[in-house]
Amino acid sequence: MKKTLFSFALASVLFSACNNSSTEENKTEAATSTTTEQPFGQISTDVINNTETASTQEVDPSKLAVMSFEKYSHDFGKVKEGEKVSYVFKFKNTGANDLVISDARGSCGCTVPQWPKEPIKPGAMSEIKVEYDSKGKSGVQKKTVSITANTNPGITTLDITTEVLPGAGTPAN
Repeated sequence: MKKTLFSFALASVLFSACNNSSTEENKTEAATSTTTEQPFGQISTDVINNTETASTQEVDPSKLAVMSFEKYSHDFGKVKEGEKVSYVFKFKNTGANDLVISDARGSCGCTVPQWPKEPIKPGAMSEIKVEYDSKGKSGVQKKTVSITANTNPGITTLDITTEVLPGAGTPAN
């Protein structure tokens, strides 16, 4: 009985392995296929060959916008727990084209940036206001704001730090 069961299991494995192998013709056909429907386990290359999603042209850096900040970090010093503080980072577009900021995100919900939604002309000054809420925080805090724009690199990072001290009614650690 054990030999029969073992033979059956071995035959099943060999049969399924034989059905999964493909001929050279099938491999070539799958590699050159341009349809989005692919056999199970194979990945379509449509995105790789799509000229709408990938460009071979390099962008001339001299034609990009450039964000030049007065400073890239700010230290709020010591603040009491629960206090909200803010700082305005000033910058200038020193590039050749309009600067467009598409997004700005704090590293956590306690750090909230406000940025200009309209394009900033070359040579123009602007600012990003960053508000930090120390509620529920204690000790030294280091947070970042990531700004996504039409610059090279595409993301610029600003840093803020502070030391949060126990506030009124907050027990000391």
